[in-house]
Amino acid sequence: MMMNDQKMEIAIGQILRAGVFLAAAIVFIGGVLYLNQTRGPRHDYATFQGEAIALRSPVGVVKQAFSGNSYAIIQLGLLVLIATPVARVLFAAFGFLLEKDRLYVVVSLLVFAVLMYSLVFDH
Repeated sequence: MMMNDQKMEIAIGQILRAGVFLAAAIVFIGGVLYLNQTRGPRHDYATFQGEAIALRSPVGVVKQAFSGNSYAIIQLGLLVLIATPVARVLFAAFGFLLEKDRLYVVVSLLVFAVLMYSLVFDH
């Protein structure tokens, strides 16, 4: 498969657009479910209340989202939004690999490593 700069830019644009639209749709669905499921008195936002333990990891968010938890569905949409630029960097590295541009492959993989480090490790 021959990859040139213009094809790569178009594909990257489509990846970013699709990721943002998918994330927005997931958050919208979660928001509608949240409004539909939530009844009773309003929450007191004067004091901070953290998320449930099941919603503190990506695996937990996915499990809870597939069980219909509206909070988890909204968080899943946000995870998709965060994953969109990460996917863009990986696609760029793959595209540069196809173009046999080693310098940009290395740079893209370094950017990916920095992104993953900042996402995985707490600061």
